[in-house]
Amino acid sequence: MNDAPLLQVEGLKVHLHVGGAVIQAVDGVDLVVRPGECVGIVGESGSGKSTLARAMVQLLPNVEMTLSGRVIFDATDIVSMPRPALRRLRRAGSFSIVFQDPLGYLNPTRRVGVQVAEALSGSYSRGEKRHRVESLLEEAGLPEPEIVMRRYPHELSGGMRQRVLIAIALASSPRLLIADEPTSALDTTVQLRVLRTLRRLHRDRAMALVLITHDLGVVAQLCDRVYVMYRGRMLEEADVFTLFDAPRDPYSARLVALSRQRHAPTLLHPALLNSG
Repeated sequence: MNDAPLLQVEGLKVHLHVGGAVIQAVDGVDLVVRPGECVGIVGESGSGKSTLARAMVQLLPNVEMTLSGRVIFDATDIVSMPRPALRRLRRAGSFSIVFQDPLGYLNPTRRVGVQVAEALSGSYSRGEKRHRVESLLEEAGLPEPEIVMRRYPHELSGGMRQRVLIAIALASSPRLLIADEPTSALDTTVQLRVLRTLRRLHRDRAMALVLITHDLGVVAQLCDRVYVMYRGRMLEEADVFTLFDAPRDPYSARLVALSRQRHAPTLLHPALLNSG
């Protein structure tokens, strides 16, 4: 694995201004993601991890805020980058993000295939585009992609819609994929299928993956390293084995203990999960 960072976050702050109050959603965060690495960011609801995910790809909500620090992707600071250049960078295979609510990001009035096709970069003939869309849907784990691409989002299950979002994110062949709580709204069986899809894509494409989650059991299944986030700050960074076996911070230890209560032991420890 290349030791030079693909993504480096330095002193990132996102302070939201709401009703005269300042919410320190992200408060001086540093992190590193290397090429081909899978990194987990874990924390309970309200820890700031989803705001951090959006800040890392500069897709923050249109609200009053103070943003400072640096987000360096492949040696370029994208925080200071003009918006047109940033859009070109996204479409050029640099980075993509998968959000947790597919219905909030899929257009209900357009067929799935059209929405995947719109995310493609490069020039394709009509036949090439259709083949590419089918390939992406299949790669994202959707059976019968030639049928799925003609469906509307409401005609698909939650797990299928999440896989469509993954296909859209893959359309630009990103070097980095950020998945923000990609399984939180799915039942356990579908969660496992989506997680296996992400793990397969991460390995087959040698693509860096950042997994945002509140569930350490999910981290155990995919990640090499993990950051623990609490109230906008990073409390701890460790490889996934160390975090499970010897967490340093009391908050991290509490998250590990809660995960051990929630998951069967054979479905929790990374040494067992990653052996399959």
